[in-house]
This record gives sequence, structure tokens and C-alpha cells, in this order.
Amino acid sequence: MSNKARVAVLVSGGGTNLQALIDAQHSGLIEKGEIVVVISNRESAYAIERARKAGIDTHVVTRKACGGQEGFEAKVKEIIDGYNIDLIVLAGFLTILSKDFVTYYDHKIINIHPSLIPSFCGDGFYGIIPHEAALARGVKVTGATVHYVNEVADGGEIIAQKAVNVEDGDTPETLQRRVMEQAEWLILPVAVAKICRKIVAERR
Repeated sequence: MSNKARVAVLVSGGGTNLQALIDAQHSGLIEKGEIVVVISNRESAYAIERARKAGIDTHVVTRKACGGQEGFEAKVKEIIDGYNIDLIVLAGFLTILSKDFVTYYDHKIINIHPSLIPSFCGDGFYGIIPHEAALARGVKVTGATVHYVNEVADGGEIIAQKAVNVEDGDTPETLQRRVMEQAEWLILPVAVAKICRKIVAERR
């Protein structure tokens, strides 16, 4: 019986949150978890290169190659189940997963979102958009949220949040960077470590 939870990370872009997880694994913060596979829905995602440099198995699965969302999800399921995954982490993964998919992996999928849910979240709020919305609304505090994934976009149970101050003169890009550095890269590894400890403890 393994003493580590097996983790899959789903990515679409540069992979900075993936890198934070890899670094946390190497430092021993995620002592009861191991990233065993990284799956990207974009061939050009630099996150794939980060995973390869870390010696982690990688797969690229696109909706186009699979003939649509149903085929895409079937292929991703096949990969995840083939690795006996305990926890799925969405780290900048820009595809909405179907109700069937998230129900199949009930309480096994978590996501990092760049705002303090329930603000600036839900359908259409991804990437730079939550930061643009935060500045447009004039809020003084924003941040990031780790939450379980259910059939409602950004609607699952909240696991962790961290606040970040909005500063005078912020642009969406400067705010995005500060939220990553001061919130996302900190709370995601801590949340993954906590969940992995729980998974391993429940095996005993």
C-alpha cells in the first residue's frame, strides 16, 4: 500500500501553479503526495515542459483530436484511471468539465481560482478577467481561492482562501502577478498537502 496519494494535474498554459506544486513536492511540503501525471488540453502549453523537466509523465489531449467534449473527457478519464489517481488538481486548466465528469470524481477534483469566491467567479471568469473585474469594481482586497469542483463553475466547497491588497496604479497584469505570488502559489500547495495527508490517513 502506497504511503503517498497519487496526484494528476490538468493544465492549459504556462504552468506557474504546477511549478509551485513541483517545488512544494521537492521541498517536502507535499510529503504525502506525488504528482504522477500532467495532462494538457493544449499542445503549446509550457506547463508540459515544466513537467518533463521534473520527470513527470505528460499527456496532451485535445477536444479536436477526440472529436469533441465527450471524447475528450473519455480520454482524460482513461488516463487518470490508468494512473490510479487519488486527487486531480486543475491548475490553470481552461476547459469546463461536464457534470458527468465531475460527479464521477466527486470530491477528488480541486481548482485554484484568482479571486475571493463568491466574487468575480463563475462562467467566463478565468485568466486575466477576474482581475479586470476586480479593478473595474474598485475593490480594495482580492485574492485567490482553492475549492472542490462540482457541476457549477467555481461553485464547489471552499478549501482555502488568501487575501491580497489591491494597490493604487494596479493594472490587471500587475494585480494578476501579485495574486499569483502572494496567494495562488502559497495556498494551492498547502491545500494539496493537506488533502493528500487526509487521503493517506484514511487508507489505514
